[in-house]
Amino acid sequence: MSSSKTLHDALALSDPAQRELSLRAVLAQPAGPRDDDLLRDKETAILKLGELYRDQANADALAEVVRSSRPLVEHLAKAKTAKLIRTLLDFFSAIPGSTQVQIEATRESAEWAKGEKRIFLKQNLETRLVGLYIENQNYKDALNLINSLLRELKKLDDKLILTEVHLLESRVNHALSNMPKAKGREQAALTSARTAANSIYCPPLLQAQLDMQSGVLHAEEKDYKTAYSYYFEAFEGLSSQDDPKAVAALKYMLLCKVMLGLSEDVSSIISGKLAQKYAGPDVDALKAVAKAHEDRSLADFERLLQERKKELSDDPIIRSHLSALYDTLLEQNLVRIIEPYSRVEIAHVAELVKQPVREVETKLSQMILDKVFHGILDQGAGCLIVFDEPEIDKTYDASLETIGHVSQIVEQLFQRTRTAVI
Repeated sequence: MSSSKTLHDALALSDPAQRELSLRAVLAQPAGPRDDDLLRDKETAILKLGELYRDQANADALAEVVRSSRPLVEHLAKAKTAKLIRTLLDFFSAIPGSTQVQIEATRESAEWAKGEKRIFLKQNLETRLVGLYIENQNYKDALNLINSLLRELKKLDDKLILTEVHLLESRVNHALSNMPKAKGREQAALTSARTAANSIYCPPLLQAQLDMQSGVLHAEEKDYKTAYSYYFEAFEGLSSQDDPKAVAALKYMLLCKVMLGLSEDVSSIISGKLAQKYAGPDVDALKAVAKAHEDRSLADFERLLQERKKELSDDPIIRSHLSALYDTLLEQNLVRIIEPYSRVEIAHVAELVKQPVREVETKLSQMILDKVFHGILDQGAGCLIVFDEPEIDKTYDASLETIGHVSQIVEQLFQRTRTAVI
């Protein structure tokens, strides 16, 4: 039976086990470099077998398919080889919890490409491997591979992959930004990525990823207005490519509006034509956060953090900014509660905001130091004593203004005298 007939029969089978056996029968047939029809059938069989294991969420079997495809790709054109291997590796993304297996399969494929002197494929696979290391929080391995790639790419002057690697470098350094050596390097790496991207045609998806990272870094610096602009560009770019990360960009856009105190804008953004297709639990969670912030409800905010943990707390970017937002909400509630008092028990304040006494005491102390209000903590009595806002003595400012006028008059008299003498 010809390979084409076997392949056709295999694809018609509905039973996964029988289909697997039939596809493997196609792959078992020996093929030489001139057997074009058989090679084409084998290529299709490998992809269909990969799809089968993807649908079965069998990561180990899929990794075995990637390995077994290597003898075949030796007879294929380099462009076809790269596409086949990348497609097989893409199947892992649909299998939950397969990151470690995907890392091993990608690393082995990169080593094979290096041995075969397929440099372009090797660099592409290593770039993919860096992304997987970041996803798996293997930041040390990611940085080591990035440094190796950058040395190679600068010699070859491949701007496209160079842009991708600098972008990944920025992401790694941002993840390590609590470490002194990494602080500030995320922005430098992003600048290098944009410089490389400006000298070539940058694919829309890569441009969107650059905009997303720019938004992350600007939000980190509390420049939420600029961050929103970048997130908006990223959202449009990702949406145009039907990339699932568009939901994350939309979430970050809504987060920026909340952080800017513009919670009322959230509903109008969500009701927009482009955003409506991404309606779901992620967007609903940010909408609820905006409502809690608008109502200044600390209780609603805490409840959301518990009930919407997957959509809010599990996202490190959302989590870091919501922590600051929670702190702001707590401060606003404390200011509102203590406003009518000149002396109030800390325990009473803690009861009203439904927070531990120790946490409220620490926050009040910080607010006094930050001059949010004037007062002292009487820890012996467990009370907060609030002072009236001190009147600003304008004498000093008035004196400075007078001295300034006198200085101008003296200068004018000096110029007149000098002119008269000349």
